[in-house]
Amino acid sequence: MSIAPYVPIAGLLVLGALFALFSCTIAPLVGPKRFNKAKLEAYECGIEPAPVPAGRFPIRFYLTAMLFIVFDIEIIFLYPWAVSFDMLGTFGFVEMLLFIVTVFIAYAYVWRRGGLDWD
Repeated sequence: MSIAPYVPIAGLLVLGALFALFSCTIAPLVGPKRFNKAKLEAYECGIEPAPVPAGRFPIRFYLTAMLFIVFDIEIIFLYPWAVSFDMLGTFGFVEMLLFIVTVFIAYAYVWRRGGLDWD
C-alpha cells in the first residue's frame, strides 16, 4: 500500500492550515483599529441586540433547529441513493421508503408541536 494517493490531500490540508494561520496572524496587524461602541456590540442584522432572556426559550427555537437537521440529514442520504438507485434495486427502494417514513414522523412531530407556526 502506497501513500502516494494521499499526498494531494495532505498537501491541501497543510495549505488550508497555513492559510488559516496566516489570516489569523496578519488580520490584527493590517486591519483598521478605529473602535467605537457600535462596532464592539453584537451584530443582529441591523436590529438592536436583545438582552439574554431570563426564562426558558420557546420550544419553536429547538423545533426549528431539529427541522433543519432532519431535512439536512435527509438530503445527505437521498443524494447518494438517487445516484445509485439502479444498483440497489428493490432492497434500496424499501430501505429509502422506511427512511422517508421515519423523516415524515419527525416532520409530523415538529408540525404538531407548532414548529412551523410563525408569530
